[in-house]
Amino acid sequence: MSDSVFVGIDVSSQTLEVASSRASKSWQVSNDGPGIEQLVTQLTELAPALVVLEATGGYEFDAACAAQAAGLTVAVVNPRMARNFARALGALAKTDALDAKMLAAFARVLHQHPERERYVKPLADAERQRLQALVLRRRQLVQMLASERQRLRLSHAIARPSIERVIDFLKKELADSDAEVAAHVRQHHAELAAALQSVPGIGAASVAVLLAELPELGQIDRRRVAALVGVAPLNRDSGQMRGQRAIWGGRADVRRTLYMATLTAVRHNPTLRAYYERLLLTGKRKKVALIAAMRKLLTMLNAIAKHGTQWNPPTPNT
Repeated sequence: MSDSVFVGIDVSSQTLEVASSRASKSWQVSNDGPGIEQLVTQLTELAPALVVLEATGGYEFDAACAAQAAGLTVAVVNPRMARNFARALGALAKTDALDAKMLAAFARVLHQHPERERYVKPLADAERQRLQALVLRRRQLVQMLASERQRLRLSHAIARPSIERVIDFLKKELADSDAEVAAHVRQHHAELAAALQSVPGIGAASVAVLLAELPELGQIDRRRVAALVGVAPLNRDSGQMRGQRAIWGGRADVRRTLYMATLTAVRHNPTLRAYYERLLLTGKRKKVALIAAMRKLLTMLNAIAKHGTQWNPPTPNT
């Protein structure tokens, strides 16, 4: 481990600040084609055990993909994780050079993490990138439509015709977006999408989000996928204190989608409905029972994605 090289890259729209665990000073390249090509050449010569970048609104994507294509191991991490790590080391100041050095130090620690595969994974291919972009745009349209409907309720009568025209336009855009997402899913994920949609409570929009933002579905076990989504209860125990378990972190967009699907599933999916009602009868609060049903639904979906089978509800006698 002492001979391994670790690299941290602080990303901005224009530049990439690069720090190596073997160098006392960082260096900078431009965040464009020629700069990334230069960076990959430099990294290939260094042969780092791990390269860490922060997720920076997509500005990190080209550099991360190029490094992975060159055979390097790359982790794109949540900025909050990296900043908390820097604070833990007492690095309260913030500059590009210091951030890059902290990311290089973080890479060394992350490399030894027993679950580092949660952070070190292949980036999305071109097909999944397109699906992610379509799903993101659909989410934006839904949010804009909700905002305009709220404005319509609160606005003066003279402003309502304008708002109504915007709402009509957004409805059309949303319908077009749904059609684009559906066409993409049919072309690239038809079999898996059909299997997932066989579960009562899971619709086309939910499937698109799962395919776009949870590519690990069916590739890892139920405990790890629950932790990724953020529906695994976390302990709050210390000394004699036994705190209330709670969920936290994970992929918020996937969790929101799963929550809405669970609200439908506990009404229309007989397995989830029976499970949810059984928890309520044991005295669980509705929110706790719903989160448990979310986790169970995710476990079902993970098993279906893993085996490629349709949902097969148990018979009443089982």
